[in-house]
Amino acid sequence: MRISNQWLLEWVDHGLSPEELGHRLTMAGLELDALEAAAGEFSGVVVGHVLKVEPHPDADKLRVCQVEDGSGSPVQVVCGAPNVVEGMKVPFARVGAVLPGEFKIKKAKLRGVESFGMLCSARELGLAETSEGLMPLPVDLAAGADVREALGLDDTILEVDLTPNRADCLCMSGIAREVAALTGKPLCMPEISPVGADVDERFPVSIEAGADCPVYHGRVVRGVNPGAETPLWMREKLRRAGIRSLGPLVDVTNYVMLELGQPMHAFDLAWLEGGIVVRRARKGERLTLLDGQEIRLSEADLVIADHAKVLALAGIMGGEASGVGEETRDVFLESAHFAPMAIAGRARHHGLHTDSSHRFERGVDPALPSRALQRATALLCQIAGGQPGPVVEALGARVEEPAPIMLRASRIARVLGARIDESEVTRLLKALGCQVEPMAGAWRVTPPSFRFDLSIEVDLIEEVARVHGYDRLPAEVPPLSPELGAVDEARLPLSRIRHLMADLGYQEAITYSFVDPQLEALFSPDSRPLALANPISSELAVMRSSLWPGLVKALKYNLNRQQERVRLFETGLSFVSQGDDLKQHPMIAAVATGARWPLQWAEPSRAMDFFDLKGDVESLLSLAGGDVSFASAVHPALHPGQSARVLLGGVPCGWLGALHPSLISRLDLDQDVYVMELSLDGIRQGSVPKFTEQSRFPAIRRDLAVVVDRDCPVSRIEAAIRGLGISALREVVVFDVYTGKGVPDGRKSLALGLILQELSRTLTDQEVDAVMQGIVKKLEQDVGATLRA
Repeated sequence: MRISNQWLLEWVDHGLSPEELGHRLTMAGLELDALEAAAGEFSGVVVGHVLKVEPHPDADKLRVCQVEDGSGSPVQVVCGAPNVVEGMKVPFARVGAVLPGEFKIKKAKLRGVESFGMLCSARELGLAETSEGLMPLPVDLAAGADVREALGLDDTILEVDLTPNRADCLCMSGIAREVAALTGKPLCMPEISPVGADVDERFPVSIEAGADCPVYHGRVVRGVNPGAETPLWMREKLRRAGIRSLGPLVDVTNYVMLELGQPMHAFDLAWLEGGIVVRRARKGERLTLLDGQEIRLSEADLVIADHAKVLALAGIMGGEASGVGEETRDVFLESAHFAPMAIAGRARHHGLHTDSSHRFERGVDPALPSRALQRATALLCQIAGGQPGPVVEALGARVEEPAPIMLRASRIARVLGARIDESEVTRLLKALGCQVEPMAGAWRVTPPSFRFDLSIEVDLIEEVARVHGYDRLPAEVPPLSPELGAVDEARLPLSRIRHLMADLGYQEAITYSFVDPQLEALFSPDSRPLALANPISSELAVMRSSLWPGLVKALKYNLNRQQERVRLFETGLSFVSQGDDLKQHPMIAAVATGARWPLQWAEPSRAMDFFDLKGDVESLLSLAGGDVSFASAVHPALHPGQSARVLLGGVPCGWLGALHPSLISRLDLDQDVYVMELSLDGIRQGSVPKFTEQSRFPAIRRDLAVVVDRDCPVSRIEAAIRGLGISALREVVVFDVYTGKGVPDGRKSLALGLILQELSRTLTDQEVDAVMQGIVKKLEQDVGATLRA
């Protein structure tokens, strides 16, 4: 919101410098983004009165003008502006004047004719980006008057960034109300009186979408002057607010929007047929907007239509055909209230963002349409003439009135840690527009209709605190009353998981929850990701169903910058659609590529492989303390021969493997990439450690070499051995895998180390031999193993 300090002073004499005012607004939650001058730096420019205009003797496009500048004698000026005429008043830069950009005006000779100064356009004074001719000034300004003083250009513009809940401050009345409350100065609201009807002409209005449009006001104004010009004071206020002047019919509606906060629209009455209807669009309808863009409408769009066609996209932008123009003589003024949910997102859906949609999406006071219509009618008739008809009104669904809120003094003191005088609380709330009924130690407060964000007691306490001043609240250390909460010993802290990943050499990354739909499809072709209604960009258009797309994108970014060894992990949510529901799963994922170890002298360099990542996953899952296993499985994003389902306690909890070769090619990667993703809920829910007695008797190790099918997983062999329920079996380790000479084709040799130990005695050789024979027999039965000769 751009705020002219001079315009603000018309509403409230705050007595602050622009810098002080900006600080007060920022401390009250209306953050100041910038301070800027209302006009460029120039000096020596006065009001010039063009007395005479003659053709240049040697140039068709130049004119020789005689200009009165208040010095007592006319000044000769050569001018090339097409709109210069006798009698007009314009900015005149005398010889010696300095224009924006340090451009100094000197005596000159143009095609043989001397020129003593320059008649200026708005662009040359830094008041507009473009201009088609001289800047006309009001005829009542005295020749020779300083232009900066005459136009009030020594003004400061405050650029204020508003949070979405403060739509009431998207207008001068809202900002002025805040400043009056902050400074304690009186608020001078403009008097708005009803404008009576001069003609008895009504254009009928009806509402079909009552929930979307609770209030619609309109009136006909006949016989406006199409040649009227917007007065300079209004053009300047619009300019300083960042709005370009487009003629009085449009300027008046924009001015009322800036002044009161009510977006309005003016229709050319000659293009309307039958009556106004507020309804939802019908399938297949199209509308050409004021900016020339043609859009296809859907049933989700709220439109203003007549009995024959669609006229406007309600609350967003009017249509080109029914918009007012240079030939418009009869208008229909619209002032309506649209429900925020009916407008929210529809502008962006059509690639639009307008001042009107910006306000209606956040909420506009439902009590404003009537006042705004009277204000606009008065201004329009004052500037362009015309005869207004009676106000026509249509009502939709009933707008809920703000409910009273009980505010307790004790609650204020408890939340803010300070007691604020009761009279000050009353003053602050009344200054913000609330109705306040004092009670014993409390207040019954009814918020104004324009404050949608005030609904509970703490909302009012926040208002009291910010307007009173956060910096005025005493800094006190509250008494410490520690309460020790119950801690689930089996629940693993997320910080422990992160620290372990860092210990394993991974760096934590944070990526967007929004991903490219094409990238998402590569990793999860079977999922239906949730598409965003208003994506930041086409590359961030859907919610991720896996953390892999963001991490692989970050990995590729690093590889493209000569980082050949990359280890990244991330904890965050994945979003999985399940029917009409959206499930959010906390996950941990990692990507890795490059050498297993950083370059060093102690270890030979080699590229990491599947088992390196599997080892990292086992280290991570060991924190949970459960039974971890891996099962060969197929995942569309993983290499069919290097992928595994991760099981914790027999329950699937994630995936690990190498990226599929086709995916490597599609992503333009030139080295193998390994990925894993696990459910955090499964990892974090561990078990409480229990004491296990240690044996005082010696352990015995026996090695066993068996030949099995090449595709037989080690986990199957270990499961078969442990299935025997041998109480003395402490550990099974694989210390060698061999294929080649001496081993049949399609088979492999596994060397197993078995650790046996009893708690109460030393095992005998006969007992150990019996155990080994049982194991060999079990492996022969379950996996077809044979002893290696």
